[in-house]
Amino acid sequence: MGATEQRAVLDHQAHDHEHHEDQDRYVLGFWVFLASDLVLFASIIATYFVLRTHTDGGPTTAELFEIPLFTLETLLLLTSSFTCGLAMHAMRNNRLNAMIGWIAATIVLGLAFVGIEASEFVKYVAEGATMQRSAFLSGFYTLLGTHGLHVCLGMVWLSSVMVQLKRQSINPTTARKFTNAGLYWHFLDVVWILIFTLVYLVGVIE
Repeated sequence: MGATEQRAVLDHQAHDHEHHEDQDRYVLGFWVFLASDLVLFASIIATYFVLRTHTDGGPTTAELFEIPLFTLETLLLLTSSFTCGLAMHAMRNNRLNAMIGWIAATIVLGLAFVGIEASEFVKYVAEGATMQRSAFLSGFYTLLGTHGLHVCLGMVWLSSVMVQLKRQSINPTTARKFTNAGLYWHFLDVVWILIFTLVYLVGVIE
């Protein structure tokens, strides 16, 4: 092997090493981001749980929450998690069009969820249950609003991956990006299950 060929091999090995290091940093950054979000939601949920009985003469959880509404929200988000899983399955089988279709379905379900939540907030405010009315309502709007904003972020993330898939098809880079976006979407579903249980179900029972 000549000097030129040896140099080419060494350059290729160095490039692979740098590529793996970049991948490791990317994965580590994603998990740090997810861990920070977990801490954020845990803090807000704990704060809400402390404030939930401080209604200050305003509406209580039992008076405010409507079982059909938050049940529908839950069904929409859980269904979106299922369609996201179907997109992952399509990716593993290298079915690009099916993958894009299921991602689009996930985004549509996410939009429906956010739309219902927004209409819920509008209805509460129209009834006088504003964020300033009580400590309970401040905690409630902060928790639900934070989760809703994260769902919007998740939809933007999935949309950007979908655009990249249309341009580049399924490759290691787009697969990694969708895997991370999908994990984030499932994480938001888990957070919603906690909200559904600790905020809505407990609120209706109390």
